[in-house]
Amino acid sequence: MSSPGKISPIRDTSAVARAERGLVSIVVPVFNESANLPSLWSRLKPVLDGLDRAWETVFIDDGSRDDSLGILREIAAGEEGRVRVVELARNFGQHSAILAGFKQSRGDIVVTLDADLQNPPEEIPRLIAAIDEGNDVVGGWREERHDQAYRKYASRLHNRLTSLIVGVPMHDYGCMLRAYRRHIVDTVVDCDEKAAFVPALANSFAKRVAEIPVGHDDRASGQSKYNLFSLAKLSLNLITGFSLAPIQLLSMTGIGISMLAVTMAVVLLAHRLIYGPQEEGALWTLFAVLFFFIGMIFLALGLIGEYAGRIYIEVRRRPTYIVRAVHGVSDQPVDSDGD
Repeated sequence: MSSPGKISPIRDTSAVARAERGLVSIVVPVFNESANLPSLWSRLKPVLDGLDRAWETVFIDDGSRDDSLGILREIAAGEEGRVRVVELARNFGQHSAILAGFKQSRGDIVVTLDADLQNPPEEIPRLIAAIDEGNDVVGGWREERHDQAYRKYASRLHNRLTSLIVGVPMHDYGCMLRAYRRHIVDTVVDCDEKAAFVPALANSFAKRVAEIPVGHDDRASGQSKYNLFSLAKLSLNLITGFSLAPIQLLSMTGIGISMLAVTMAVVLLAHRLIYGPQEEGALWTLFAVLFFFIGMIFLALGLIGEYAGRIYIEVRRRPTYIVRAVHGVSDQPVDSDGD
């Protein structure tokens, strides 16, 4: 939340009103998806028109270097204020873009959707229906994923890790086709975390969480923005952002190793007293013990560094994102950021 005396430009002074009863907001982060955007909108708009309730769409251009922004502005120009385009100053990443969209949205229900068309927009009514049943968060579950094998295995490991850390078991934390109630969205925005993983953060605040199977298609155009390194980085952010378990595990490991070392010392002393000094194998044993302890020290330092790094990122108070302009409401630049 904003500190006393500090004005939050988007939340208090933008042209966007607060939550409207019954309004559905669709938040779509976009990064270099110009080839998919016309097809996305041609499929998304009929779905929204068929909802039988008011809707808005908030596209977030996350520093695209292709013609994505131009296409989005054309879409917004033809929709009489129902479509807004949040133009970020550079590429801040998917979850930061979603936070920017959350802050600009005003719907009672907020749905997130990727722009690559791998998750069909036709599934949106099912997510909204699950929210109407009383759930706070509804996630999509890609039962039959059309991805490479290594991505499936990495994602499966990531989902198990996330479920364990957050304490809310789900099959698919990586699917961005999700629906949220307004109070969950506002709470996530108010957290103002610099390395936020939105689905996990939202689930940690929700009373009722549901998951429904959704379709998953091959990417029609462009390349995935996530590789193995990105998934590993996301998992590391998740571990250090939601749990103290790794550093606590290191403490317990240190205690265990200390007890083991004392036991080994007693055994070696007893062996020496009973059998006398023996040189065979002693050198290799010492090397093995030394390498083990060196490895543990480096692991401990690495984890401590991760936690210290997160603290450093938070205390710098740099904005999570910077909005250059909002198109569709006003084409004038908006002085706002993700503080």
